[in-house]
Amino acid sequence: MGCRPGQGGRGAKQVLVHDSDIISTVEFNHTGELLATGDKGGRVVIFQREQESKNQPHRRGEYNVYSTFQSHEPEFDYLKSLEIEEKINKIRWLPQQNAAYFLLSTNDKTVKLWKVSERDKRPEGYNLKDEDGRLRDPSMITMLRVPVLRPMDLMVEATPRRVFANAHTYHINSISVNSDYETYMSADDLRINLWNFEITNQSFNIVDIKPANMEELTEVITAAEFHPHHCNTFVYSSSKGTIRLCDMRTSALCDRHAKFFEEPEDPSNRSFFSEIISSISDVKFSHSGRYIMTRDYLTVKVWDLNMENRPIETYQVSVARPGTCSSWAPTVLLPKPCSRAGGRGDGVIMTGSYNNFFRMFDRNTKRDVTLEASRENSKPRAILKPRKVCVGGKRRKDEISVDSLDFSKKILHTAWHPSENIIAVAATNNLYIFQDKVN
Repeated sequence: MGCRPGQGGRGAKQVLVHDSDIISTVEFNHTGELLATGDKGGRVVIFQREQESKNQPHRRGEYNVYSTFQSHEPEFDYLKSLEIEEKINKIRWLPQQNAAYFLLSTNDKTVKLWKVSERDKRPEGYNLKDEDGRLRDPSMITMLRVPVLRPMDLMVEATPRRVFANAHTYHINSISVNSDYETYMSADDLRINLWNFEITNQSFNIVDIKPANMEELTEVITAAEFHPHHCNTFVYSSSKGTIRLCDMRTSALCDRHAKFFEEPEDPSNRSFFSEIISSISDVKFSHSGRYIMTRDYLTVKVWDLNMENRPIETYQVSVARPGTCSSWAPTVLLPKPCSRAGGRGDGVIMTGSYNNFFRMFDRNTKRDVTLEASRENSKPRAILKPRKVCVGGKRRKDEISVDSLDFSKKILHTAWHPSENIIAVAATNNLYIFQDKVN
């Protein structure tokens, strides 16, 4: 696996990392030509893939900065005396319908729809006037006045087209675009709302798990996603390790789930950390829509939609025990069909871990590989290089042990190119982009 330079990086000296520069989300668009990142400072940086040239075919996999804009600003809720951070929690792209690109970005409270477009011409005067501003022919005064467009340097503009606010009491953790591309949902700790892209002042509450007495609260919503093909179906996960599949055709409020996925707990393994370990941090549908992938503290589980009582596959990810790190919210990722998947579409799973490690599991061969996102400093031009840590589950004891892990370094956000073996991995303020050498 080869790799391309991304954003930021580690030099020979330890560089102070500002909290606002830490990357909080990564997302490819539907074609993979654009890659968007959001950070804790409320900024969105979009990278564009280099076009292939005959002279430099190796630059095809490189991504360079395309546009940067401030998506969210810090706010203060005076009624609740609550400070609202500008951190970008999620970014979701919409399919491209014309020359412009559209994406959704959200912080804890507000979702925004952004239009990203190019402009290489500007209006200068009208067709009835010369360069001095005088009428070319007074008899043409009754003719149609049309602006004259002059060439200019290419400029990429990001403009907010919609602002969806004032609908969430708690922090938004997920947004998901529906397959009808007319609606999307936003989920916070206790509620999930359904939005229409054309309506900003009203949303429909489709899930509400808030109890009448907050002292009776036993679980919160951790992630939610629409089915990739059926616009009426979605899933959401909870802090108790459960997944609920809901069908919006049954009722306006999906207070009753259609399916309930939960693995029975072994009483002999129950401990003080059981609830922390079982809490699901991310949930994803497979590309076929047949399976659900979930990530908890120690494992990645694969669930079949037709079997609710236990997962069909379980992959051990983390060797660290709970209590070693204050915050942990890794993502689980499934690529489109690729060479490593042996031609099958749902064959490879990727997820993050501690120490800037990220892991891949081949569901067909049952092999796994652990790679490290690191920078090689021995060459004048720094090349981002994944260091292979272990393959096939065989590892030396001194390679991955709890004592050797750096818990301040962790891969929380990853993205996989929709059609090629290109992955983006975010580690603190660094963005690593890896590309398979063999196509």
